Formats: sequence, structure tokens, C-alpha cells
Amino acid sequence: MEKTTVMRLLIIFIFSIGITACNQSPKNKTMSADEKLSLQLGNATIWFQQSAEMEALYLQAYDRAKMLLKLKMDTLSKSDLAPAVVLDLDETVLDNSPFEARLFLAGENYSPSSWEKWCKEAKAELLPGAADFLEFGDSLGVHIFYISNRKNEVFDETLKNLQNLNLPQSNANHLLLRTTTSDKTERRDSVKAGHQILLYIGDNLTDYSQIFADRDSSLGKDLVHKNKKELLHNFIMLANPMYGEWESAVYKNDYGKSASEKIELRKNILDPSY
Repeated sequence: MEKTTVMRLLIIFIFSIGITACNQSPKNKTMSADEKLSLQLGNATIWFQQSAEMEALYLQAYDRAKMLLKLKMDTLSKSDLAPAVVLDLDETVLDNSPFEARLFLAGENYSPSSWEKWCKEAKAELLPGAADFLEFGDSLGVHIFYISNRKNEVFDETLKNLQNLNLPQSNANHLLLRTTTSDKTERRDSVKAGHQILLYIGDNLTDYSQIFADRDSSLGKDLVHKNKKELLHNFIMLANPMYGEWESAVYKNDYGKSASEKIELRKNILDPSY
């Protein structure tokens, strides 16, 4: 065999070893479906945590909430029931984006245990506009109820978090967490039994009504238009691109699907036609 041929074969052999080594290095390892799903959380968390647009949107939403509440108080119907507002907590009053950032940076996804651990830290900060609205409502004599789907096991820590932030009416009687079901209807009804609820605020449509839970092929948009007048008059909708009922609708109302199934469903739901 000629010397040049031997040299060529040797170079090819060395190059192939290098390529194999690179492909096997940690930097080039194949990502699992769970890691890919976690990566998709990145942009949403950056927007929620760092964008000026998010800051403006929350301030705007809570300012509208103040105007709507004042209008309703001025035209309050005669009743023996005291006026009240009902708010969700997470991504409505409390900012949990550091928890989402941790998941993204670790290449992980939500789990009940990691969420419980975060809640027990009791150090979520306030979202823009929330404290101003709550103090305004309190000054009008409105009863404030915080209804959250955090589990009752973290009740003490959640209450501590609210009290550390000096939020009005942050006491055990005004905090309603989940004991059995994520459906908030029963808890809302318990407030209605002794109050006129003037306004609801949340980052999920189910913070207003459970009719928005199981969504059809329109992903709940038809329900929004069907109930448009009621929603605009009674509910303040806040933006949460990180998680929520909208995501469950993409998964056909089944969070139990695998990471790879969720990724495919996300791809399939995108419409590139317009």
C-alpha cells in the first residue's frame, strides 16, 4: 500500500475518533424529553420575571380593578351582606417566578414535592400593583379573600408569607387553600354565603368559574366569547405564560401525559398558516 494512502487512512481514523468523543461529551449529549420540555419554560419565565411589558400589564390590570371596584361600591345594591373581593394567590398576588427559574436552570419540570418545598420557604414577593389594590379595597371596607389551590399542608407557611408582606386582612379566616379538589366553587360559595362578591382576580379563568375547566377544541375561547359581558364586568384577568389551564387544554385536559407527548401536542397546536 502506498505511503500517501496509509497517511490518508490514518487521518480519517483519527478524525472519526474525535467525532465520536465529541458526540459522547456531556455538552453534546442527547437531551431527554423532560429536559426539552423544561427548556420551553425559559422564554415564558424570562418574560414574566424580567420584561417591562409584564410590569406594565399588571399595573394596568390592577388599576382597572381599582376603578371597577370603586364603581361597584358607588352603586352597591342594598343588602345585609358585606362587599368582598376574591383573589387567587400564585401569579396573581404572589410572584413564584423564582421557582420556575429554578426548574428551567436545573432542566427539571414541576413536581408536587418541589412546589411544596418552594411554598414552605414562604418568601414569594408581591406582583406589581397587587399591594396598592389590596390596600385600596381595604380602605373602602371591602372584605378580601385569598383563594388558592396551594394544598392545605402549606397553610401556615402561606399565611406567614402574606403576613410578612403586610397584606391587609391576611389572617386565617381570609385564606382558603385546597383541601380536597382544585375546583374552587365550594370555597367561593362559602364566601358568597356571607358576602356580596364584587370582583374576582386571577391568572386562570377558573379563578372566576369552573365552567372554564374542561375546554373543547377551541381551547376555551368559545366560552370566553359566550361569557364576555360577565367576564368584563366581574373578572380581572392577569397574564401567566408559564403554566395554567391554557396548558392543560393543549394536553387535552390531561397533565398526566408524558413529556414527549406534551412536546408533540405543543407542536401540533401551533398554526403557521396566517
